[in-house]
Amino acid sequence: MRNLALAVLYTAATALANPALADVAAAQALRDGDMKKLNFHSEAKPAGTADFTSFEGKPLNLSDWQGKWLLVNFWATWCAPCRKEMPMLSELQTELGGEDFEVVTIATGRNPPPAMQEFFAEIGVDNLPLHRDPKSGLARQMGVLGLPITVIVDPDGQEVARMQGDAEWNSDSAKAVLAALMAPAS
Repeated sequence: MRNLALAVLYTAATALANPALADVAAAQALRDGDMKKLNFHSEAKPAGTADFTSFEGKPLNLSDWQGKWLLVNFWATWCAPCRKEMPMLSELQTELGGEDFEVVTIATGRNPPPAMQEFFAEIGVDNLPLHRDPKSGLARQMGVLGLPITVIVDPDGQEVARMQGDAEWNSDSAKAVLAALMAPAS
């Protein structure tokens, strides 16, 4: 019993000494429903550095969003769970997107641009980017196996959590998890 008490005390002291850990701990505690599938890393790790492109072909990199929390979603036009999830990501962007947070969608692999536009038009999404990773360079570098994969990246460009499969990103639980992560450290 004494060892358990010491372990709890050590964990609490560590979390208080490192505000990022405290935010992650708070976020983990708020997971409910689909968010239980969200896996937080024990330590943040570097996000991918490979370039991808805008819809028009302009080179992009996740570092272009340095200073913001990102919810990076890898998807494809042929992915049924992606079709189900994308409107919820759109709603999340409408509600939380701005100076501190952004949903970044990246179609990975062979996704013809007209099919990407049609995909978004059919599901009524008009506020998310049609970014492309046609050779899957960033997806491979980030270990994306299967779709959809959603990665949470902190303002320092570090991956803090990952989810495989679709989720209700517009749920109260998802918003609470993200709010806990983005809350200023006290």
